[in-house]
Amino acid sequence: MVDDRTIPAASQTVNDFDGGPRGPKPQRAFSRKNVFLYGTLLMVTIYYAIPLYVMIVTSLKGLPEIRLGNIFAPPVEITFEPWVKAWAEACTGLNCNGLSGYFWNSVKITIPSVILSIIIASVNGYALANWRFKGANLFFAILIFGAFIPYQVMLYPIVIMLRELGLYGDLSGLVIVHTIFGMPILTLLFRNYFASLPEELFKAARVDGAGFWGIYFRVLLPMSLPIFTVAVILQVTGIWNDFLFGVVYTGPESYPMTVALNNIVNTTQGVTEYNVNMAATIITALVPLTIYFVSGKLFVRGIAAGAVKG
Repeated sequence: MVDDRTIPAASQTVNDFDGGPRGPKPQRAFSRKNVFLYGTLLMVTIYYAIPLYVMIVTSLKGLPEIRLGNIFAPPVEITFEPWVKAWAEACTGLNCNGLSGYFWNSVKITIPSVILSIIIASVNGYALANWRFKGANLFFAILIFGAFIPYQVMLYPIVIMLRELGLYGDLSGLVIVHTIFGMPILTLLFRNYFASLPEELFKAARVDGAGFWGIYFRVLLPMSLPIFTVAVILQVTGIWNDFLFGVVYTGPESYPMTVALNNIVNTTQGVTEYNVNMAATIITALVPLTIYFVSGKLFVRGIAAGAVKG
């Protein structure tokens, strides 16, 4: 037997579905808001892309074409000779071997500096987030304070320390410097990321008998790819593009690429070869640019997942 009292309710439900579409009203594709937004983004993109465009087209021109003065015109005849000269023949003082040797110096500096600083900072951040020890807040405050000390203030004291250790002018000394200066900000990133993870995972691992390193390697590391990507991008970009530490703490035989690039661009011998200078600049910037393009999505994920949360 059907209860008549349920019929009006059912009818009302059917009428609700027949009442038409729900939700926000679709916006027009060419509304004033969209035109302003995308117009602004387009202008900013053009503003930042023009210098890169000028560098690329200039590096593909010969000197006679460059002397015509039209820097925005594409090359009439494309030549890769400036790139070859920048890599293997450009002079940096008395050395005319191009950027090739200095490229490997930068690689030898960047790889161990990135690995050491990220390992130490990730362990620091993990301990500060999940293993509260006595004085942890004071230690964290002192560590973060180091991130705001101007590098120029520490130049001479570090020179003395490296000289006493016998590492001044050597690549290993510069690796130590980059590792130390990278730890404060990386520790902050890792601490905030690990603190944003569910605390129940940490507690469950401890109940199951996992210790300090067991939780770190088996629980946190598999979940931390985004923040490690953020750390790698920040460190590679900062270390590879560094000029100040490179020129102060290394010698002519161990200069990184940025110092060699500066010597190539500022050479006063002969005619200024703008095409070679532009090619050398692009070659020097290829490594951080490639890393950004390859891992850009993971970088955004790492930031959004708590990399800069307090």
